[in-house]
Amino acid sequence: MVTPLSAGNARVKEARKLSRRSVRSERRLFLADGPKAVEGALGVPGCVVEVFATPDAAAQFEELLAPAERVTLVEDRALSGLSDSVTPAGVVAVCRFVDVGLDEALASAAERGGARLVTVCHEVRDPGNAGTVVRTSDAAGADLVVLTGQSVDPYNPKTVRATVGSLFHLPVVVEPDVDVALAALRAAGLAVLATDGSAREDLFTTDLSGPTAWLLGNEAHGLPEAVADAADRRVAIPIHGRAESLNLSTAAAVCLYASARAQRTVGP
Repeated sequence: MVTPLSAGNARVKEARKLSRRSVRSERRLFLADGPKAVEGALGVPGCVVEVFATPDAAAQFEELLAPAERVTLVEDRALSGLSDSVTPAGVVAVCRFVDVGLDEALASAAERGGARLVTVCHEVRDPGNAGTVVRTSDAAGADLVVLTGQSVDPYNPKTVRATVGSLFHLPVVVEPDVDVALAALRAAGLAVLATDGSAREDLFTTDLSGPTAWLLGNEAHGLPEAVADAADRRVAIPIHGRAESLNLSTAAAVCLYASARAQRTVGP
């Protein structure tokens, strides 16, 4: 169903409220901005409530929007109020929350033979970093991503945009209690490896062929000692040049792909 332009602008006002985390949490709805995000959301049954599009974007992305049950046409100016992108693409979807419980995510992975690669982000605060880690986890073939502690809201518009649709491709779990998360991952047969620049164990000489959960810390402060101590092992990414360290999303990419390569070398 296509809602005409005359009615669409008024509906945008309600959707715009989803820019606030409190409203998102209350309604369990969020905004997915841009064609890649909307395409990913439309691939999840029952996720998309409504798609807002400018007339030009609706024509440009006609095939992409075909599965949408409701497309609401809005003026460019109204649509820009739903997007914090510098150059909005003209399509924004109102979506239902897609995060799942940790037990559910691990049970689903067990049906496929068990989780072998998991990303755990503890106290990760930067929306862009968090979204990039979700995207990287998806690309590396991870089974799920877990956000622990006071990590950023996965439905923050900047986080959603940074995932480039990957938020809809793999389970994302919000579990504030990191001890609960690590215990569940161990019970599912994963070894927990903490990234630590001062660790004696080298990423490129350690055995990464088994099921692994990578534990990543805050962008500025890394992992608290108590959390790092809770890991099975600490592993350092070797720095061969003069840089002090790698940023979070880069470190995640290096670790996840090292595991992915090792696991695919030995097979399932």
